[in-house]
Amino acid sequence: MKKKLLIATKNWGKFEEISKFLGNLKLDLVSLNDIGIVQDFDEKGKTYQENSENKALFYAELSGLPSISDDGGIEIDALDGAPGIHSKRWVGEDSTDEKIIEKMKKVALALPENNRKAYFKTVVSLALPNGKVFSAKGEIEGVITKKPLVKILKGYPYRSFFYLPKIGKYYHEDELFDEEEKLYNHRYKAITRLKPIIAKILGLKDYSDK
Repeated sequence: MKKKLLIATKNWGKFEEISKFLGNLKLDLVSLNDIGIVQDFDEKGKTYQENSENKALFYAELSGLPSISDDGGIEIDALDGAPGIHSKRWVGEDSTDEKIIEKMKKVALALPENNRKAYFKTVVSLALPNGKVFSAKGEIEGVITKKPLVKILKGYPYRSFFYLPKIGKYYHEDELFDEEEKLYNHRYKAITRLKPIIAKILGLKDYSDK
């Protein structure tokens, strides 16, 4: 019988992405919706790591399951790293993909031509019901385009403006080949660093990073 691992998110796009990146681990991956958890975690931390670890610990204790959580954001150089930790709520508590897209359209046009650099950063954490927690970081660099990619990736509005000059593509799952995804996905980088720890802690003896 496979061990359960809770991916502590209600964002379906994020659940699918994390599930894909954990695909070679022999685990039964479940979401908050799958196990009927409706409680929200109030992100009051001052760093990605603080929010990521506290969220994972909150849901591990609530569910009794080892839990994966992450926190991250986009940091725009010309805005002194904003929105950063406030990325999800940059347009207010009632934030939606559409509202963020509309705000980013204005921001993108106002950025200086010589400084459109931005970073996606994340911290992914594994927490156990006994209170132990482990984390890994990932980040990628790109530039903000003046106009978004026409096709919006649900749950990831900022990616429609995030361009990867080295490969001439937007940061969008439909744009990237599998190998490019591994090179340019910030969450993949973090999860790849965390996977050996997950395998060891959960006793997955036949784990391979292939």
